[in-house]
Parts: sequence; C-alpha cells; structure tokens
Amino acid sequence: MVRLITLLTALALGVTASAQSYSPVNERPPAIAREFRGAWIASIYNIDWPSSPGLSAASQQAELRGILDKVSALKMNAVIFQVRPQCDAVYASPIEPWSSSLTGTMGRSPGYDPLAYCIQQAHARGIEVHAWFNPFRALSNNSQQVAGNHISRTLPQITKKFGTMTWCDPASEQTRTRALNVILDVVKRYDIDGVHLDDYFYPYPSGNLRFPDGKSPAERRGYVDGFVSNLYSAVKRQKSWVRVGISPFGIWRPGVPGGIEAGIDSYEQLAGDSRKWLKNGWVDYLAPQLYWPNSPQKQSFSTLLNWWRQQGSRPVWPGIATARIGGPEDRRPASEITNQINLSRQIGQNWNGHIHWSAKSLVRNQGGIATKLAGTYTQPAAIPPMPWISNSAPGSPGVSATVEAGNTLVRCTPDNRTAKLALQAKIGGTWRTMKIYPGSSQTVTIPRADAVAVTALDRFGNASAPKVLGIR
Repeated sequence: MVRLITLLTALALGVTASAQSYSPVNERPPAIAREFRGAWIASIYNIDWPSSPGLSAASQQAELRGILDKVSALKMNAVIFQVRPQCDAVYASPIEPWSSSLTGTMGRSPGYDPLAYCIQQAHARGIEVHAWFNPFRALSNNSQQVAGNHISRTLPQITKKFGTMTWCDPASEQTRTRALNVILDVVKRYDIDGVHLDDYFYPYPSGNLRFPDGKSPAERRGYVDGFVSNLYSAVKRQKSWVRVGISPFGIWRPGVPGGIEAGIDSYEQLAGDSRKWLKNGWVDYLAPQLYWPNSPQKQSFSTLLNWWRQQGSRPVWPGIATARIGGPEDRRPASEITNQINLSRQIGQNWNGHIHWSAKSLVRNQGGIATKLAGTYTQPAAIPPMPWISNSAPGSPGVSATVEAGNTLVRCTPDNRTAKLALQAKIGGTWRTMKIYPGSSQTVTIPRADAVAVTALDRFGNASAPKVLGIR
C-alpha cells in the first residue's frame, strides 16, 4: 500500500516513479569561458535596424527580436545598440527629439520605447545592452527636416557646419555638458549594461574642408580628453557596474607601430588620443575598429591588436568588419573573420572579446559567416569581469535538480546580487556550459547529465563558487 501511495503521488506531480535527483558532490567543473561577443546595431541610415523608417511598432519590434534571436542562437552575449545617432533619440528622451530613423520624421514617436524594449528582450535572452551614443554629431545631412527641439534649432550658437553636416562644437562647454547630461539621463533611467561611444569626436577630413573652430589639434584633444575622463567618472558615480567603452579608429597614428600606414591621423585630425584613454583607465574596454585583414602588413589585424593590447591594462576588444565579407574593399571570405576571432584569443594578456560590424551581416549569414561561427562559438561564454571596479563574488545559488522523462531539470534560487546564472553539465564524462541566463528563480531543462554545476554572476562579472550536484 505504501509503494502504491508513493507511485500515485509521483504521478500526480508529473514525475515518473524512476525519477532521479541530484545531490552535492566534491567535483569541481572547469571555469566557465569568458569572452565579450558583441555586435553593433546601427540605427543611423537604417543600417541594421529598423530596416526602413516608418515601419509599424510591431514590425520594428519583430525585427529587433529577430536580431536578438540570432545573437542568442550564435551564443553571443552583447549588443551595442545605437540610441543617439545625431543629437536625437531612439528612446523616450526628455532632452532630445525622437530619431527620424524610426518614423521618417524627427520628433515623431514610434508608439513605444525602443531602448526599453531592446533591454527587456535582450536581458531575457541573457544578452547585455550597451547604449551607443555619438556625442557631438548634430546632423549627418543638413538637408533633412529637423524637429523644433533639435539642438540645431535650440542652441544653434554651439553648432558649426562642416560640408553637408552639422556638428556640435566640442570646444563649447555647453556641447560637452549637453552630451554628458544626455548620457547620464539614460544611465539613470534605463537598465543598460554599458555606455558606448564611437569614433566621431570631430568629423573625418573631407577634401580641403577644415573644421571652423580656429583651434589647434592639441586644444581639440584637450576638450575630448576632458570629456572622456569626466564621462567615465560620472557614469561610475551613478552606476558603477555600467561599463564604459569607446570604439576609436583602429590606428592610433600612422607609423605606430612601425610599418603601419593610414590615410588619416586620428590623433591629429579626429582629436582621438585613444591610447591615453586606455592607459589612464578612462574606459572599461576599448574597441578599436580593426577592419583590415591580417595581411598585408601595412594594416595587419594581428600587428595592430598586439600593439593595442600592450598600451594599457584594460580589455581591448577589436571591432571586426564582418560586413566586408565578399565586399568591394577586399572581398574577404568568412574565414578571415573567424581567423581574426581566433587570433584575438591568442594575442596578448587580455580578457578575450571582439565586436562584429555589424548585426545585419550575422542575420543575413553573409558569406556563410553565421554558419562558420557555430564552430567558433562552441559554448556560451560569460562577459569578462571588471576587477578594477569590484572583485567581490556573489553567493553561490541554491540549486536542486532531478531527472524526469530523460531530461535534467535544474532549479536555482540566487541571492539578490546575482545578475546571471551559468549552467554547466557533465554529459558522457565531459563538462560543457549549457546556458547563461537571467539570474532569477526558474527551471531550466537540459539533456540528461551525470552532474550539473551552477555559478552565479553579478553585474560586474564576478563569479561565485559553483554549486555542483551529481546524480544519485
């Protein structure tokens, strides 16, 4: 009778009488892999998203989910989402108008908040969102319609024309204060994981045009250096776990290191002393745009990356030009990209990571790159930590697991410092990372395993000791 009651109870709970559970063991799995695997999502000119201006909110959201689904399927873990292309906003801003990339009309609401939606959808997939700002570009094309509250209307005295563009003058304290306030507003109101700036501090040279500010290159660098330093400090004061990253032109100066050539001098012409930012710790990561193949030597990916990773102690995660696969620049094959990823894992004493330019190339499987990446991103990886900010690990999660219907069901109870959980499983004698997912109480189903291990990760990337259970 007791056996019958036990069987009926098990059936009532949806568990077979032969279900097995797990108990603590002393075995320790290998450390979870660490690598920043990102992709830029550009909204300006509708490069990546939305595919065209004026799509319905539902269509825009479906496209964004499609990008995030691809990022998740490839076992990537971050997106760099452009939220301020030209002193406008891809989010509900109290300071600047809605971006025309959304509706086709600057200032017109798309009917929802794209940044909030991106964060909600990305975090549900275990993906970080780094909000990407252009600090000083006001208009990419002066002929476009502007909203009444755009900076070119409200503060025209701090803007300057440069060819077909309008630029906020970095020499103006109002320009720098405005950009900083815009960024800090987003840091305060949104649950972003990072703040990201691109390489446009001053406009790229165009023919004989010169930026009409009467300032020397050294003075310009001073304004930009001050802005970068102040931004880093301000973000850390507000939310210390939010990473600050910058993506400068990939060559600091022509001839550095020896034999390297470049058509522009970013240090002189763009006021980008990016080596200083890295050396001084004004960034949590630097992502130089190393958009060239590994050969010829004059712009060699590996030579440049090796140099960059010797310039400071913070991570250098190169931007790689996935969009150039099969393109007119060099008609590179997809293997060039996977080779660069492998090189980035071997060069220098540095936390691994890289960023794809851009998401569209992955979604369309350009040149078969998404297919090839399946052999490069073989297991999920956690974002590298920030020990210069925090090295205090969260507590190990509470974990229970059972075997039911041939699967392993893992249940976790994390502490309040846990942002993500990393689940490893020992199957056929080999440990594998199965999933990195939001740090909430939920049940995860994986194939039947001999043992499971769960590690808690906090917002800084710190890892707990794993909680390991073996089948009994």
